[in-house]
Amino acid sequence: MSAAVIRYQTKPEATDENQRLIENVFAELATTAPPGLRYSTFRLADGVTFVHVVDGEGLRELTAFQEFQRTLGDRLAVSPTREDATLIGSYSAAVVTAGN
Repeated sequence: MSAAVIRYQTKPEATDENQRLIENVFAELATTAPPGLRYSTFRLADGVTFVHVVDGEGLRELTAFQEFQRTLGDRLAVSPTREDATLIGSYSAAVVTAGN
């Protein structure tokens, strides 16, 4: 199974807004539940680096994801890098989780 890992850095003043927009994506996912989609996002300890892991289809169709993408360029300090990855295993106690 193939997945994508996207990593980028935001401007320090844009990190909270970036996180808020990501949280909106997860809120919409909780109500739409696209079949076969796995999606996780991490904010690294430096506070400005974000990592998204996506496997499956349906994310781009979400209104909240489109809003996140629309202004992403304005929030970036370092452009995104994308790498394909192969899922070896996955475990989750909950289907959708958000922060904290």
